[in-house]
Amino acid sequence: MLSRFDATQLAVLVIGIVFIALILWYFFGARERTVVTEGEGGVQEVKITVKGGYSPDLIVVKQGRPVRLAFYRDETASCSEQVIFGDFGVARALPAFKTTTIEFVPDKAGAFTFTCGMNMIRGKLVVEPA
Repeated sequence: MLSRFDATQLAVLVIGIVFIALILWYFFGARERTVVTEGEGGVQEVKITVKGGYSPDLIVVKQGRPVRLAFYRDETASCSEQVIFGDFGVARALPAFKTTTIEFVPDKAGAFTFTCGMNMIRGKLVVEPA
């Protein structure tokens, strides 16, 4: 039978492993993939809701074709006041309870992270080669 000291250590170890697993799932787990619609002139359009995160948080587009991202910020949390696409030199303020449209042409293929101004909320833009 385990002594009281050993049982406490085991409980702390199990709780620690559970928290590590949750953190790994949160940052590296499966993401919601979006369906990109094609608008006039071949513009790839996506609607994104900002509320405690980005939904969808995985956007797949084609390289060299215009992208229009419509961010609707459904909250007032200070962390989500801005969205940054660092690899494309795009940063925009996101007013609460309004839609902000961002347009650009992804000129390089790959997977690129977009974040809030505090770098806490993250999404991924996957640009597939043309």
